[in-house]
Amino acid sequence: MRVNHFGEAVAKDYDTDCEPMPVQPVVDFLKGLAGDGSALELGIGTGRIALPLSRAGVAVHGIDLSEEMLDRLRAKPGAERIGVTVGDFATAKAPGPFRLAYLVFNTIMNLTTQDDQVACFANVAEHLEPGGFFVIEVQVPDLQRLPAGETVRPFAVTPERLGFDEYDIATQGLISHHYRIVDGAARTVSMPFRYVWPAELDLMARMAGMRLHERVTDWDRGPFTSDSGKHVSVWQKL
Repeated sequence: MRVNHFGEAVAKDYDTDCEPMPVQPVVDFLKGLAGDGSALELGIGTGRIALPLSRAGVAVHGIDLSEEMLDRLRAKPGAERIGVTVGDFATAKAPGPFRLAYLVFNTIMNLTTQDDQVACFANVAEHLEPGGFFVIEVQVPDLQRLPAGETVRPFAVTPERLGFDEYDIATQGLISHHYRIVDGAARTVSMPFRYVWPAELDLMARMAGMRLHERVTDWDRGPFTSDSGKHVSVWQKL
């Protein structure tokens, strides 16, 4: 049974924490691929992307392990139009088929073993119709900025917030540590991930019967280069 790392401590502030993140470019990108078909969001969470995508005319179904995150989704206007399956998105089944499946904001890294990530691609392939698309937004591993012999890199340092990523190079493990001061009280969250390389994802897709359709650096389709800190990749089911 997979551990739910998105319990109440994370869910209650998730929407506030995500306010600076883009929404409309994501929706436009996904809508263009879905066309008049339906979409499956893996790790649908509070509906940050699913709800506006639904309002744009795409029928959306979501899978998520966290009841606490899904409670936030269900309380929002328009949630009644979105189907939800509670479970592990690497293996859980949803009523399909779908024209589009997608994972945004590093969510593929919540699967903390290579076997689980491979299983996710296989699961998506089972849900997609022929010619359907699978989209992942994920960071490029930041190892070139990690000094030799060190395992921790800061990603946020402000008077109200500290953030550190702790790497285990041998296992491609990553623990993201967050320390925040809210209303004078300290709040800490540490969450495990498995970082993954673009070429590794391409191989997982090939094993699942998909091929790379497009890779860009962001939702506005900027070119993916050696300096890109993340990528948005699209694979198509053969």
